[in-house]
Amino acid sequence: MTHRAEWNIGVSLTEEGGTTRARAVLDTGAGQLVGRGSARCNPEDVEVPAIGDELAASRAMRDLAGQLMRAADRDLAAMGAAAPEPPRTGYGWPEDSESPRRPSR
Repeated sequence: MTHRAEWNIGVSLTEEGGTTRARAVLDTGAGQLVGRGSARCNPEDVEVPAIGDELAASRAMRDLAGQLMRAADRDLAAMGAAAPEPPRTGYGWPEDSESPRRPSR
């Protein structure tokens, strides 16, 4: 069986008073998840808006990835699958891992 899906992600950024806020919206066609992130410029640093945008957007997408991973884990549990050991970090490999390994499904 072949399955094809297209999900869209939109990221909006706003900057006010040295703080950049990002909102990442994942639209699956069946629902939406919203991730949020922010970055604050140190008052002693030179203001470079692109850096604030990158930091805030990456944090919003990391938040979104964590939500998506938790949703997948809930769906797996509903199907009777065991919880992953150690618990997922939401992205990448567990922090205490010495070498990369394939994440559990």
